[in-house]
Amino acid sequence: MTDFDLPGLLAERADERYELHARHLNHQLPRMLHTIGFDKTYTRAEGAYFYDAEGHDYLDMLAGFGVMGLGRHHPVVRQALHDVLDASLADLTRFDCPPLPGLLAEKLLAHAPGLDRVFFGNSGTEAVETALKFARRATGRPRVLYCDHAFHGLTTGSLSVNGEEGFRKGFGPLLPDTAVPLGDLAALERELRRGGGDVAALVVEPVQGKGVHEAPPGYLRAARELLHRHGALLIVDEVQTGLGRTGDFFAYQHEGDGADGADEAPDLVCVAKALSGGYVPVGATLGKEWIFKKVYSSMDRVLVHSASFGANAQAMAAGLATLAVMEDEDLTGNARRTGELLRERLAALVDRYELLHDVRGRGLMIGIEFGRPKSLGLRGRWTMLQAARKGLFAQMVVVPLFQRHRILTQVSGDELEVIKLIPPLIIGEREVERFVDAFTQLMDEAHSGGGLLWDFGRTLVKQAVAAR
Repeated sequence: MTDFDLPGLLAERADERYELHARHLNHQLPRMLHTIGFDKTYTRAEGAYFYDAEGHDYLDMLAGFGVMGLGRHHPVVRQALHDVLDASLADLTRFDCPPLPGLLAEKLLAHAPGLDRVFFGNSGTEAVETALKFARRATGRPRVLYCDHAFHGLTTGSLSVNGEEGFRKGFGPLLPDTAVPLGDLAALERELRRGGGDVAALVVEPVQGKGVHEAPPGYLRAARELLHRHGALLIVDEVQTGLGRTGDFFAYQHEGDGADGADEAPDLVCVAKALSGGYVPVGATLGKEWIFKKVYSSMDRVLVHSASFGANAQAMAAGLATLAVMEDEDLTGNARRTGELLRERLAALVDRYELLHDVRGRGLMIGIEFGRPKSLGLRGRWTMLQAARKGLFAQMVVVPLFQRHRILTQVSGDELEVIKLIPPLIIGEREVERFVDAFTQLMDEAHSGGGLLWDFGRTLVKQAVAAR
């Protein structure tokens, strides 16, 4: 029997973590973490917190960019994974129909009236890739529209509909694509009329992760109707917003009229992240019956789109357990209630602090935007930061939130003065109070015109200038 001791291996070599990454993986990651002081060593995690070797707790307001919707190590998901491993199932034979994928698809579709079938992959970007392929096959058209500032993933297809040039640079040529402003129906119609009817679909996030910008009320419904008139489809990317994040199971359902919502459904919906329960990667593309039948049009096309690890038993068990926890603990309702409390507490500070310009979002997906102050002294400091690099003030807040208050957040995109809060859906009033108290202390310090915060700002300026 193979002598493999995982606990022993971790005990022996865990202290080499940053050195191993620098030597064998992305060498810029440990460099970045060392630079901003995020190079901690965590020994365990539970719920909305992780802990260092000294036992200090760190409040997680990032949730692995939305993956940890249930928090870390939820006991129901852990037990489900133990159970599925102990069952010794005949998994991934490729030539049978195991029950777990069908059961998870059934559960997901129950939350998405008007959608009929599911394809399971392994990630959010794979869910988007699936939707792009399905839309092009179903319509027979090549071009896909996306919104400015969108983020849909980093593989080649999803990168083609990524609205951030920094991610796209150096990886072209990509798929035929065109960007339109979020919420601009006139721009959408112009693109649908241009190119002789070559548009397959528009892919859109109901709330954009980059900058936390929400689609205007009624936009998704109007866009769907406009697309359908031109023979194109609506793809809604719910990879980050789905599964209760915004206070409804899917964010597109905010536009519903209170009925079953079947007539309001997009043509394709992409989900991932929180569906994993924080353990096993899983992505899913939900869609209408006729689209799936166009893709899988005959028996000889049964494997025309597939994934080697898609619908594996561990992922399906994690997904089923996740949905059960969401229902039993009313996490969608908690996201709505706690998100409203957090947003209200932060919005009340906008008139108090001139550097704080906006608080926006839905549920537990909140953006805090900073902007140019009015007073002369603060304006000079703000200008200094902006001249060095846009986004430095937001980073100037993120770092002390972590180092001094042990709260993990991050800016919502490169060169944006926006902090995005996307915590586990299980947080409550205690976490809201902890964050707001810490944030208020930092805003008081920032507006005093001196202190450690602006000292750190000058350090960031020097680093930004040196990096040019």
